[in-house]
Amino acid sequence: MMINIQAIPLDKEVYCFELDDVLYPKQDYLLQVYYLFAQFIEFTEGSPHASELTAFMKNTYLHQGEDAMFSLVQQTFGLDEKYKENLERLKVNAHLPLKLLLFKEVEDFLNLLFAKEKKITILTGGNPVEQLNKLKHVDWGTLESHKNSLRVYFIDELVYRNYEPIKFIANEFGIDTKEIHLIQKW
Repeated sequence: MMINIQAIPLDKEVYCFELDDVLYPKQDYLLQVYYLFAQFIEFTEGSPHASELTAFMKNTYLHQGEDAMFSLVQQTFGLDEKYKENLERLKVNAHLPLKLLLFKEVEDFLNLLFAKEKKITILTGGNPVEQLNKLKHVDWGTLESHKNSLRVYFIDELVYRNYEPIKFIANEFGIDTKEIHLIQKW
């Protein structure tokens, strides 16, 4: 995890957490999507074997990233372009076989914030439908009783509507923007 929890001040009113690589490892989501895609390809085409395609996709993701994925899979396995849409749709709507586990340090920190009666939000970028799907698959662990009190905001949606996300959240809570702490990977 890239976030230094100890460096986060405890004197703010609202804490906004990004989802990917802050609450849980993004690769946990993507690797399950790649597994499901490989199963689909094996079922539809008969080859390559799902295990071979999954291993290739995992290796590609870990060494070259998410953006290069489909073109390298297509070149290596000769997949038709039509499957790109299937992969993209699966990334947005996948029903994962395993829950997404929170980073332990983040789970502990969120528990501390809830104990101090701080307001917690998720402020996330990317496709809102995909981000909501990820949230459905999070195992909240000891935070299960608090998950319904979390407010979720989508950066892309707010920007599209001409709102500055932090100002918008400050207005929602009736506080100054200085009372908000943003926790993000970048």
